[in-house]
Amino acid sequence: MTAALNPVLERLRGGLIVSAQAYPGEPMRDPRTMDQVARACIAGGAAGIRAQGLADLSLITQHVDVPVIGLWKDGHDGVFITPTLTHAIAVAATGAQIVALDGTRRPRPDGRTFAQTVAALKAARPDVLVMADCGSLEDARAAQDGGADILGTTLAGYTGERPPTDGPDIELVDQVAAIADVPLVVEGRVHTPAQAAMALDHGAFAVVVGTAITHPATITSWFVNAVVHR
Repeated sequence: MTAALNPVLERLRGGLIVSAQAYPGEPMRDPRTMDQVARACIAGGAAGIRAQGLADLSLITQHVDVPVIGLWKDGHDGVFITPTLTHAIAVAATGAQIVALDGTRRPRPDGRTFAQTVAALKAARPDVLVMADCGSLEDARAAQDGGADILGTTLAGYTGERPPTDGPDIELVDQVAAIADVPLVVEGRVHTPAQAAMALDHGAFAVVVGTAITHPATITSWFVNAVVHR
């Protein structure tokens, strides 16, 4: 990183960002529940919150005093993390200081490139920062050139460019850390405190943990599998 950092980013340096999200159809898929989960995570020391959906974000940003990374998942295939400029502007309007966008090189539904989306978002909301959810080193390079303020490994193993790893994709972390001029946030399959610490040791600016903290169904299944299939 070569430039002085935005104060919002400085608050995340070396910290844990918790992703407070639930899947459609689950008992916890309620904005009030996610708001409470976010506040509980902050009580435990989270430096930031990542959340999705306009209703969730509108509540959470009212009640927390840490940086919020907002996104809007629309669809299930291809580019669906804040896929268009319209989605991005709506997320920014909730009060989220950072907007997470799909940072891959895949075609976007509205025909804009990642760089065009970032430029238009910042023209509309100059105070907003952009996190690029990338799946490969090539994605990270393009996203950085396209104006991203944060590079994330969120989509590693999910776009076909890299195989899924058991735990965070540390090889990709090393690759991106070597070329990053902006903060690198490691996200994706960080399931233990040791893995979170390892990500920081490999050059991460901050780490996002979601499932292992905020998804009881998955956490329960880990224990059930250990007990039933021992």
